[in-house]
Amino acid sequence: MHGVFGRVLCSVLQVWRIRGDLMERVLLSHGGGGTMMEKLIEEVFADAFDNEYIRAMEDAALLFGNITLTTDSFTVKPLFFPGGDIGKLAVCGTVNDASMRGAKPLFLTAAFIIEEGFPVEDLKKIVKSMAEAAKEAGVKIVAGDTKVVEKGSVDRIFINTSGIGVLYEGANVSIKNAKPGDIVLISGTIGDHGMAVMSAREELQFDTPIFSDVAPLNGLIEKLMTLGEAIKVLRDPTRGGVAEVLYEISKMSGVGIKIYEEKLPVKESVKSACEFMGIDFLHLANEGKVVVVVERDYAEKALEIMKSHEYGKDAEIIGEVNDSKLVTINTIYGTSRIVDRPIGELLPRIC
Repeated sequence: MHGVFGRVLCSVLQVWRIRGDLMERVLLSHGGGGTMMEKLIEEVFADAFDNEYIRAMEDAALLFGNITLTTDSFTVKPLFFPGGDIGKLAVCGTVNDASMRGAKPLFLTAAFIIEEGFPVEDLKKIVKSMAEAAKEAGVKIVAGDTKVVEKGSVDRIFINTSGIGVLYEGANVSIKNAKPGDIVLISGTIGDHGMAVMSAREELQFDTPIFSDVAPLNGLIEKLMTLGEAIKVLRDPTRGGVAEVLYEISKMSGVGIKIYEEKLPVKESVKSACEFMGIDFLHLANEGKVVVVVERDYAEKALEIMKSHEYGKDAEIIGEVNDSKLVTINTIYGTSRIVDRPIGELLPRIC
């Protein structure tokens, strides 16, 4: 338990090391979603690489009218965790990022950076997991690269995957599309991945085992896209969790969002673990969930579609968009408060 609380405290202490408007060093918190990662992207990468695709700040770039391109790197620790491993995570993460633009993912690339001495049997397990996840998602891994570095130069294995997809007909999905009156849904229970990885890393034991939700969401998204332009925003709440996604939508669309605590789907095991450790489940990473913003008149239909799919059976309507420019939550006690935005990841190396 000391390790968990120690890392949370370190994340807070790192914020105190800010000098003026700039950080002197890159910190773990810069890679975990939230305000610190946003600051790093804006002040270092966005200015240097400035173009219309970077400025869009989407999960996938939209090229040539209907082609999407996305890339992601995976450094999760431990490599194998309840419900998945780094291989399944790499494929599903990139498939999901392509899907978040309203696109059908088609092809992936996979690049490996491997530490000298890494067990070949573990590598075979990871590659097999990737192949199985790609088969489930209906995508092909068509190119790759392998680098082996000296022992100690990388922590066992890192994987980068990139993905190409094609927009579904009638799709017009963007993080800038939310409007007051729209409805917010989520496809299932919150925080499963973050708590599963945390429990595996810290060797925590719970009465009810917690498994990662890592899964390819393209099948669910394909069904949702039959609603066409009524689907306004799709975002997978990975690093920084649901809270960070809501803040991103609020900022990029220039709107406010109100959610309802009683409507948030959370497994009792995850909720109990969060209460015990003093963690907000809205900040925990998810790897098989999607936050959806849909036109009000189509909200019930969207919910019905999601519940009909294996990866959306626990879907719920959790809130609505307004013009307040704030992200708030109506609590079970009848009060309202601003949702805390994460500063950095509670636990680094979560994906």
